[in-house]
Amino acid sequence: MEWNLYASATPAMIKKEASGLVAKNETTGRFGLSLSQEEAGELVESKNTTLRKYQRIELGESILGKLIEVFCDSPYLNQENYLPTLTRLQEVFYLYKNETQDELTDDELLTFMKEQFDHVCMGDTKYLAETCLERFAQAVRAGYRGYRGSGGENEYSRFDEETRWDKDLYMDVVKELFW
Repeated sequence: MEWNLYASATPAMIKKEASGLVAKNETTGRFGLSLSQEEAGELVESKNTTLRKYQRIELGESILGKLIEVFCDSPYLNQENYLPTLTRLQEVFYLYKNETQDELTDDELLTFMKEQFDHVCMGDTKYLAETCLERFAQAVRAGYRGYRGSGGENEYSRFDEETRWDKDLYMDVVKELFW
């Protein structure tokens, strides 16, 4: 019998990993977020599908727990969008592990993703994947390594091509107009 590296995890493995994710509810509950055992199982199944899709393997602890810990305090997550957003974020994570040719550590990539998700993308996973991470990955593939000193923090401004409004300047103009 031939062993398939990308074969599905056993139901017992999925249940064990899902139980570990449900245990994260103790932390995420203070942000109004929780996963049921069934939802956690769906998330694990989705991760396993994504791993096969991108031909990746996980050695050791799953990225899902870390993903939950990093993103649970995002102002753009609520109970209604929690599972679909986590599902998309784990897919984006593995896509960009490949796209950056594994140059970034998991923590560097998660830090970059969270910062952009909260401050540039305003919770839009499509913009995160197709704009912020795509530009960053291009730079990494071209040899950029500045993120190593920053751990992935405050990196996007080097690659951001859009003009963004300045909140302080906006408030100054509003004050001038109305006061």
